[in-house]
Amino acid sequence: MKNFEENDVELERYVTGLMLDMGVPAHLKGYHYLRRALLISWRDLETVGSVTKLLYPEIARSFKTTPQKVERAIRNAIEVSWSRGNQETFLSLFGYCASKGAGRPTNSEYIARIADKLRLDTKDGGARIMSA
Repeated sequence: MKNFEENDVELERYVTGLMLDMGVPAHLKGYHYLRRALLISWRDLETVGSVTKLLYPEIARSFKTTPQKVERAIRNAIEVSWSRGNQETFLSLFGYCASKGAGRPTNSEYIARIADKLRLDTKDGGARIMSA
């Protein structure tokens, strides 16, 4: 049984593929911040409960920027993905999607739901990731 480490390349590839399927453009700063947020949240789900106090400052430190810029860039990446991404993916993850006229999820809702999916997909030691 494979245990994923926080620096595991397979996990990062899986997160990257999921983000691209969701329509997050790789050229946005928010893409890189969001990927880091998901990896941090996968490791420590508590950070999702306090994005402004824990998650954004940690990402800001690692990218040498401010928590406010991290929040704004992630919000922009989510807005872009919500309008351009795979609607079926959003429907399966959130139960609703942009084509249904629903507003986009908040940053913390978006991060929490995807982090939860990552935790569930890697719970069995990564067998689901390896087959994805």
